[in-house]
Amino acid sequence: MSEQSSASKATPSGPNGRREPGGISSGVSLDDNFVQIIDVVKKFGETTAVRGVSLSVRNGELFALLGSSGCGKSTLLRMLAGLESVTEGQILIDGEDLAKMPPYNRPVNMVFQSYALFPHMSVEANVAFGLKQEGVKGGELKDRVRNVLELVQMAQYAKRKPHQLSGGQQQRVALARSLVKRPKLLLLDEPMSALDKQIRQRTQIELVNILDRVGVTCIMVTHDQEEAMMMANRLAVMSEGQIVQLGTPHEVYEYPNTRFSAQFIGSTNLFDGNVVEDEPDHVFVEAPELPVRMYVNHGITGPLGMPVTISVRPERIALTRKPPEGAYNLGRGKVTNIAYMGGYTLYHVTLDSGKVVVANLSSLAIGEIDSPTFGDEVYVRWSASAGVVLTS
Repeated sequence: MSEQSSASKATPSGPNGRREPGGISSGVSLDDNFVQIIDVVKKFGETTAVRGVSLSVRNGELFALLGSSGCGKSTLLRMLAGLESVTEGQILIDGEDLAKMPPYNRPVNMVFQSYALFPHMSVEANVAFGLKQEGVKGGELKDRVRNVLELVQMAQYAKRKPHQLSGGQQQRVALARSLVKRPKLLLLDEPMSALDKQIRQRTQIELVNILDRVGVTCIMVTHDQEEAMMMANRLAVMSEGQIVQLGTPHEVYEYPNTRFSAQFIGSTNLFDGNVVEDEPDHVFVEAPELPVRMYVNHGITGPLGMPVTISVRPERIALTRKPPEGAYNLGRGKVTNIAYMGGYTLYHVTLDSGKVVVANLSSLAIGEIDSPTFGDEVYVRWSASAGVVLTS
């Protein structure tokens, strides 16, 4: 699926075109086609790993390729780096076709999942290695190494060896080694996978801040949806070598375009049914698992009787003990599982039809209601704006 066929809006951006942590940003104009991937195919013998992928990455953007193992995201990254050849199609960076450019001449640097630091070299020597290979010497070499180590807050560890550093510190050294060469494009291959959860979350914010200050365009590969949502301006969800959906984290999460996207990004409740009324501003769907019709406040322009799926995120589901008012988007059942997660609690409600609905209630919301417990009869309800109609 090409970028042109995916719903995507302009992303607000910071001074370097990248979203700040938490999504707060201010707009500037960008080169929308700084990196162009055009109908790219990659085959390994009879196996097709990447199937006609087209997308554009903006100058200064942090773009994430997100998908499960074997979806083609790492292969696409390796083609950008020149570690794999392109079977069909084109890849351009800043207007330059990379097809005839060997990896060592590309304006690209890559931070590997394993960091690939030289264990016998100090931090300083690891960062300087690539510059020395290019013939940079003397004062320029020392200044560039010192400046980039200060940027990643590792100057005080310049004389240490990699084994004397934490995982997060090694990650910053690997980043410094790539940034010191001033690439036009930085590639990150599962950059946080070696870190435990708490360090990973802190390092994600640090990395975004560093890349903001440098202003380098970055493409990141990850299977961690939270990582992609937190760090990226935009992301592409990949499956079986193709882009399933492309957009901002908000767009992809709130408006999934397929069952795969809805289930891969976060969790969701899926209700299968058939369209019984379709107007420009609403659609009614009958589902055998619910006692009433589902009402969604957008149309789909499809024939009556068309099979569709309604996706409703768990945090959009409300629980009540009393029957709610209204005749749409509700069901009755019993609480069959409760998982306390600290800031929120997950409720599993088995409806009279046997369908299990998951509701995510914040601690504040639970405090404002008579909190249900195991075996309690409850009603589930959601608003007309909470559902998204999926046709595939």
